[in-house]
Amino acid sequence: MTDTRIHLHGTRALVMGLGVHGGGLGVARFLVAQGADVTVTDLRDAEALRSSLDAMAGLPVRYVLGEHREEDFASAQLIIKNPGVPASSRFLQIGREHGAQIETEMTLFFRLCQGPILGITGTKGKTTTTSLVAAMLRAQIPETVVAGNLRISALEQLPKIGPGTPVVLELSSFALENLGEAGLSPQLACVTNLSPDHLDRYATMESYGEAKRQVFLHQGAAGTVVLNAADPVVAAWAADAPGAVVWFAPEGAGAALPHMAYGPSGLWWHAADAAPLQICPLDEVAIIGAHNLANAAAASALALAFGVRPEHIRAVLASFTGVEHRLEHVRDLGGVRYINDTAATVPEAAVAALRSFAQPIVQICGGSDKRLDLGGLAREIVARAKAVVLLEGTATPKLLAAIEAEWQQAHPGRPLADLVSGPHASFAEAVAAAHALAAPGDVVLLSPGCASFGMFRNEFHRGEEFRRLVHEL
Repeated sequence: MTDTRIHLHGTRALVMGLGVHGGGLGVARFLVAQGADVTVTDLRDAEALRSSLDAMAGLPVRYVLGEHREEDFASAQLIIKNPGVPASSRFLQIGREHGAQIETEMTLFFRLCQGPILGITGTKGKTTTTSLVAAMLRAQIPETVVAGNLRISALEQLPKIGPGTPVVLELSSFALENLGEAGLSPQLACVTNLSPDHLDRYATMESYGEAKRQVFLHQGAAGTVVLNAADPVVAAWAADAPGAVVWFAPEGAGAALPHMAYGPSGLWWHAADAAPLQICPLDEVAIIGAHNLANAAAASALALAFGVRPEHIRAVLASFTGVEHRLEHVRDLGGVRYINDTAATVPEAAVAALRSFAQPIVQICGGSDKRLDLGGLAREIVARAKAVVLLEGTATPKLLAAIEAEWQQAHPGRPLADLVSGPHASFAEAVAAAHALAAPGDVVLLSPGCASFGMFRNEFHRGEEFRRLVHEL
């Protein structure tokens, strides 16, 4: 690896946003290791940041917590901002006016990384697709690195990365905004899909989509992007791709070549210069859910584009059962199966989860509002759920009203209490209610369709609490 000390040693570096997901923590530790003079500033106090502060114990770092100070931004030479901080922040403007270089963890990583980067984004499925791609590459190149929006610091992986080391990154819209501003895209990219999300941050779907498009817009002619032919908005982006386009599509969709088809016969690779090649029959694909078959096709297409051999892809598809917090099997108890799908923070993801099981479902859902339409989720709940247990949150009254409207249309005069329990102010009460409602042969499914803020630190905390409570039943 290039000696980055030439750029960072002795630099007055300010980390704006330590957070509890690991991103700011990894940035700060990396900068210290490079010999930078590091200050960390965060609007949260020490108590809220305790886990991250404990992980940094003993490091030579100055902390400014509970506030941002103008003088820290005026004196910094390098500011690494949390991706969620808008570029319009007045503190960043102070830094710019005093000559500071503004970066994020990901823009700095892209500038320093020597290996080829494969970036995956999308509203749903990006974590599963990223994990599949990483496993496929590791089957052929064991030193492959995976990081990004997975609570794994990309910068801290740099010592492991040489010119031939592939890097697989999950990239959020926030990270991509900043990469786009810097004119940076991964050499190979994939967009799984696009549906409404983060509309509490983005004024329109168009601006949200524009952030996602940055994953390929700066590739150049040598780049490759894998796009979803079944998503009309994403498919239209092909016209702006600077390099090659590879598709994944349902069987019989008539997608352009080359493409990876998925459906009842499994996964097939279609290219212009060869007969169709079966990558994996459906009965060998280990991951459950029709939406996950699409994720498997996206991952397989990206892995093939990188040069992974079909036999390695097939072996991974036959063994990969999923990632934590996404249709994660927690426990079987009394004939009831408990599933943690806390990462379903948008309605479409919860709908996909409901469609993944043939058994009767007791669903736990509700939470914080992201200004998303909950009508489709309400319809799916009424059509497919045996019972629904609601969590209190800013989105829950809107969801409850939508469920009631659908319920009365489907079951005129029947009391809503036949379907709905709650809203519950305590998560423990909600899990206990779901447990009481479930009978042998049922599935208890935590798939909230909403954000977690208010009751939990983040969606992962929600999933961890679900695991704990289920194991205590």
